[in-house]
Amino acid sequence: MSATIRPIDLGHVLASGNGTLVDVRTPAEFQSGHVRGAVNVPLEQVSPTSVPKPQEGEPLYVICQKGSRGGKACDQLAAAGMSNVVNVEGGTSACEQAGLPMVYGKQTMSLERQVRIAAGTLVVLGVGLGFVHPAFFGLAAFVGAGLVFAGLTDTCGMGMLLARMPWNQVRTGGGGCVRN
Repeated sequence: MSATIRPIDLGHVLASGNGTLVDVRTPAEFQSGHVRGAVNVPLEQVSPTSVPKPQEGEPLYVICQKGSRGGKACDQLAAAGMSNVVNVEGGTSACEQAGLPMVYGKQTMSLERQVRIAAGTLVVLGVGLGFVHPAFFGLAAFVGAGLVFAGLTDTCGMGMLLARMPWNQVRTGGGGCVRN
């Protein structure tokens, strides 16, 4: 279990000019909207050598969309020997609600929503095609078992796969608008 910080407290840290904030969402999610000053290092690339080094004695703050991936990244970094990593409670969503300065770009669908759509589609297909041939019921069962596994382990194979899809990558160029 990693240490946490509330969005309002993170806002004070960032406003003082201190703090290193790493956003572990996909590049497309990051581009659609992130806390001003955050650096994007997708979860699958997180390691002590891939994240920026905080100032001496300062923690490394980690953020995602709602807090789950951030906690996972903190655990990975701590397991790799990095101390003083702090997860942002509620993630980017909570920071936006708390009024932290945000940078917005091209809007994309969240990874969590993509997983729900893909899983639901595969289950409906499996059940529908199961009436054509009973073997297709196995598809629905496989997806259901994957969802149970994801819930128990907080690791989603479908999410990791979708994060690598071209629509979740960012083309270089283009800016964003800043909103306080």
